[in-house]
Amino acid sequence: MPTKIYVGNLSPRVTQEEIRKLFEQHGEVDTVDLLTDRYSGESRGFGFVTMDNNGARAAITALDKTLVDGRNLKVNEAKPREAGGGYQQRGGGGKGGGWRGNY
Repeated sequence: MPTKIYVGNLSPRVTQEEIRKLFEQHGEVDTVDLLTDRYSGESRGFGFVTMDNNGARAAITALDKTLVDGRNLKVNEAKPREAGGGYQQRGGGGKGGGWRGNY
């Protein structure tokens, strides 16, 4: 069964192909997805790699804190997103003062 891996602290210059080659040293890579800002197109500094379970375990152990393009990677098993899209309902604050007259 494939495992999804979180890869963080990426330099904006790192390419999907570079990440694929790095992870392929540890097993067969299914997908590499480096996230970019939808408006600017710039790297968001993280992404995901999907690969076979045994390769994923080896890659996480070997590549966490590895120096790539001047940055130490953060590599661990991806955690599923929480339901609700990440928005949290917060307590409503006060609405502010009322009418103060014409002073």
